[in-house]
Amino acid sequence: MNFAGLVTELIAGGVGGNIAGVALKKFNLGPVGNTVAGLVGGGLGGQLLSMMLSGGGAAATTAMANGGGMDMSSMLSSIGGGGVGGAIVMVIVGLIRNQMAKSST
Repeated sequence: MNFAGLVTELIAGGVGGNIAGVALKKFNLGPVGNTVAGLVGGGLGGQLLSMMLSGGGAAATTAMANGGGMDMSSMLSSIGGGGVGGAIVMVIVGLIRNQMAKSST
């Protein structure tokens, strides 16, 4: 596993979660909630995107064994996948929270 890529995905996910929280106030979880949901989504989204771009399976295993590389394209895919993944998970968690609040009243 490429540690630098994972850290980049987590940071991008946290930022993506907070940007989505500011942009979509209806789903906002607060700064800490947005960051935590973004970190989870960033890690998952970045890994899924890197697996899809590398073809998954043996190609992904080979790329990880070779260090994964930190060229510009892999950094941009880590940032993009992490940011989008963080935003998506933050919105999903916000939607679930809103539905639970509606059902309890």
